[in-house]
Amino acid sequence: MKHPSIFIALCGLFVLSACGSASAIGCERVTYLANDYTICSAPPDADIRLFLNRENGNPLASFEAVNARLAKTDEQLLFAMNAGMYHEDRSPVGLYVEEGTQQTSINLATGGGNFGLVPNGVFYIGEGGAAVAETSVFAETAPDVIYATQSGPMLVINGALHPKFNADGTSKKRRNGVGISEDGTTIYFAITEQPVNFHTFASLFRDHLQTPNALFLDGTISRLYDPANNRNDPGLAMGPIVGIVAPK
Repeated sequence: MKHPSIFIALCGLFVLSACGSASAIGCERVTYLANDYTICSAPPDADIRLFLNRENGNPLASFEAVNARLAKTDEQLLFAMNAGMYHEDRSPVGLYVEEGTQQTSINLATGGGNFGLVPNGVFYIGEGGAAVAETSVFAETAPDVIYATQSGPMLVINGALHPKFNADGTSKKRRNGVGISEDGTTIYFAITEQPVNFHTFASLFRDHLQTPNALFLDGTISRLYDPANNRNDPGLAMGPIVGIVAPK
């Protein structure tokens, strides 16, 4: 399946293999246009998963709870971050699919907060790898997915910044997002280290990371778990969480 609004990552496996290696997975601090960010990257064949609820239906809500669940199968998080907007009960605002099961449906509403600043989008993992797609395109093409989380707004759309972003925007917050390199070899997860506006954050993805499509995951509550660098951000209980998993 090909579409100009969807960029599919190459290599459809979800374990570390010849297409990638553990050495390609990790986070680093970068400065771009006088702002500091932490950029976490992974090859498209890394074991990327979404997490939401415990077996009893209550939200996992924390990186520690995800790691505790993974420990039962001798696995662990290599890094993780919050992965989409949610209601007060931690249920996703839009589409959420985990292990092939849709738990909440796609949300095509417009207006009202960042999520309704259309176009918003979906980050998903399917048979072809990882992708970022505009919500309307995702709904039209209905790809088979193993994991999916809807959020918004889109940061970069086919190489262009979201049309409603303003370089002089005064709303500055901590933010995190996801994008895929143009050649499909790297999935980037980025989190800001100080408040920035949407235009500045989207420019990081388009101009520095060179991702043709990128999606905003959330702001203010944004958190990162990066044990290799002794980082585990404190903060509010989370809804959807995205993580890179590996055997212990």
